[in-house]
Amino acid sequence: MRHGNRGRKFNRTHEHRKAMFANMAAALITHEQIVTTLPKAKDLRPIVEKLVTLGKRGDQHARRMVASQIQDEAAAKRLFDEVAPRYSERNGGYLRIMKAGFRYGDNAPMAVIEFVDRDEDAKGRADRERMEAEAETETEEA
Repeated sequence: MRHGNRGRKFNRTHEHRKAMFANMAAALITHEQIVTTLPKAKDLRPIVEKLVTLGKRGDQHARRMVASQIQDEAAAKRLFDEVAPRYSERNGGYLRIMKAGFRYGDNAPMAVIEFVDRDEDAKGRADRERMEAEAETETEEA
C-alpha cells in the first residue's frame, strides 16, 4: 500500500530529486516562467507555493526556512522583496501550469509553469543586464 507516499520519484534518488526541485524553484522565482515536463511542473507547484507563503510571512524564521530549501541567496532575496509582496492579498493559487505540446526527442509532455501575475520583463533580465554591462566595458576600453 502507498499510504503517505505522495509525489513522483522521477527515477532519481531523494537527494537528486531534492536538488532538482530546489534548482527549478530558484529558476522559477528568478525568471517567473520556466518550461519543463508536465509531471515535474505538477510536482514543483506545491513546493513553490509553500515558498511564496513563507515569503508573505517575511519573518526571520521564514527566511531561514526558504534559504534551507532553495539555497540560492539571490532567488530567496527576490522572493521576499518582489514576488511575495505581489501576492499579499491572494490566498494561494500563485502558479499556473499550461500544457505546451510534446518534446521532439522523446515525446515527453511539456508544460510552461509561471506565476499568475508575473513580471513580463523578468525572464532573461539577468542576461540582458550582463550583455549591457559587457557592451559598456567594451566601449570604455575602446
